[in-house]
Amino acid sequence: MSLGEITKQIAKQALGEQVKEVMGTAATPAAPAAEGSEAIASVMLGQMQAMQNALKPEQELQVHCWAGTDRIRVLEVFAPTPRVLVLTGLDGEQAMTRVIMAAESLQLVCKPVTAPAGAKPSRIRFVTPRPKGE
Repeated sequence: MSLGEITKQIAKQALGEQVKEVMGTAATPAAPAAEGSEAIASVMLGQMQAMQNALKPEQELQVHCWAGTDRIRVLEVFAPTPRVLVLTGLDGEQAMTRVIMAAESLQLVCKPVTAPAGAKPSRIRFVTPRPKGE
């Protein structure tokens, strides 16, 4: 099973009713969340991917991260290890900014918003490392 498939499965189990309530779709019973912090980056990626996949065509998922005094609008999330996330995005001055942080310490604000009229909704890019040997 590939890391992407594992991430999707974990996301489906961890999100359960919470994401569906936020997105306004039918609720199903919530499954237990993944235990331990070994794969917390994968769980976080899975959660964000599931939220983005549940969006209506005219919506986009805005993810923000505070790094010091800067607020970053996340455009790409990379998980180089199961416990580290690298976020790439734009700061308040529209400068490309990268945040590298232990997933346990990271707090992200995710919310679905309707894209501006006439604009194509943006999508966050999720990057996972390839398994060794490929």
